[in-house]
Amino acid sequence: MGGRNGLSSPCLPRLPFLLFLLLLSVAVLTVAASENENKGSSLSASEAEAAVSRFREYLRINTSQPDPDYDAAVRFLRAQADDLGLESDVLEFVSGKPLLLLRWVGRIPSLPALLLNSHTDVVPTEPLKWAHPPFSAALDPATGNLYARGSQDMKCVGLQYLEAIRRLRAAGFAPDRTIYLSFVPDEEIGGNDGAGRLAASEKFQEMKVGVELDEGLASPGEEYRVFYGERSPWWLVIKARGAPGHGAKLYDGSAMENLMKSVEAVRRFRAAQFDLVKAGMKAEGEVVSVNLVYLKAGTPSPTGFVMNLQPSEAEVGLDIRVPPNANTEALERRIAEEWAPSSRNLTFEFKHKVSVHDMFGKPAITPADNSNPWWMLLEEAVKKANGKLGKPEIFPASTDARFFRERGIPAFGFSPMANTPILLHDHNEFLNKHEYLKGIEIYESIIKAFASYKGDAKDEESRAEL
Repeated sequence: MGGRNGLSSPCLPRLPFLLFLLLLSVAVLTVAASENENKGSSLSASEAEAAVSRFREYLRINTSQPDPDYDAAVRFLRAQADDLGLESDVLEFVSGKPLLLLRWVGRIPSLPALLLNSHTDVVPTEPLKWAHPPFSAALDPATGNLYARGSQDMKCVGLQYLEAIRRLRAAGFAPDRTIYLSFVPDEEIGGNDGAGRLAASEKFQEMKVGVELDEGLASPGEEYRVFYGERSPWWLVIKARGAPGHGAKLYDGSAMENLMKSVEAVRRFRAAQFDLVKAGMKAEGEVVSVNLVYLKAGTPSPTGFVMNLQPSEAEVGLDIRVPPNANTEALERRIAEEWAPSSRNLTFEFKHKVSVHDMFGKPAITPADNSNPWWMLLEEAVKKANGKLGKPEIFPASTDARFFRERGIPAFGFSPMANTPILLHDHNEFLNKHEYLKGIEIYESIIKAFASYKGDAKDEESRAEL
């Protein structure tokens, strides 16, 4: 109808209609705000809030070296396991260093198990250099960043395992393979009393692990980083000796002169390796890295050092990281002939030296191509959860995964943290809560795929049922 009668209908008066539009707009904005608050995640607002709350509770437990509160961490994690109906056992290979082992029994126990490993300890902090106390788990409401030591390395991953299992159990999923979760001590000081002891134990043999997942690194970009091997640590000390002399005397063969020649040779090698990384010819994990960690020389005095005395001894400590495909024989020759030749009164000693090979004499790497079904499953599972893996890499440092690769077990380092600066061991370490929640879904997809994979194994249990 036209005219004045068309402006006001008895079925829809003008004022109520405007009120209806206003209420509709508020509802739309509320829904949009809720979706934005939980962006990139299928978790409901209440599920997300509960998951973040549990993560913050774990982060507040001070497990920093050298005096980590392992007992508090185990109590918290065991309570989570009880809530999820998982079997739990506390192993203590070394007194005072508890290892929590959880188990979700699979439908086909004869299949090799899936091991999800994480460490409970974290590195020390310098609290005065943090914007928030490092164990407060402070959450910035404006950015969603959650600040805490361990937020990236690697309490996030341990809790994401549990949260993913929480969702799988709620959905009624039943794994074919048995799933183990290990929360181990001491990774930050070498891991020998934690994952190292576990991997060498009779208990581990009983577990029949077929594949292991461990920690990775954050990625500043959109793609998740994944690691199929890691560099082995060689901690080297070079010592120089020579006759002491007056501080004003010039002569050849002093301890300091001999050591400085070695340091210069090391510096040249380091620069050459680093140039390959800077030029984009190799990734950081593919070169031999060498860093000076200390210099020790001089004759102490009450006010510092004796300044008119050339010392008879001097030494340097080097942190060397060797990729699994490196020519280790050539590197050792370089050390003996160029860095520390006996002809210059130099000696060397390895304080710690990890082999780049597994127990079968092969490079300790896990194939990350189509020849490995676990790699294909991982890639597809991440894709299914709307994520994407970057090019597989060699981890530039060391993780607990090496203890399992040494035994020929496939192992991948993977921490689902995209769009995140790498802040492990740094001040103001943080992880955005949205990335944390997205990581839960990524692990849900991975665990489901890995635990359902049967490969060529015969389903004897199902056959018996038939």
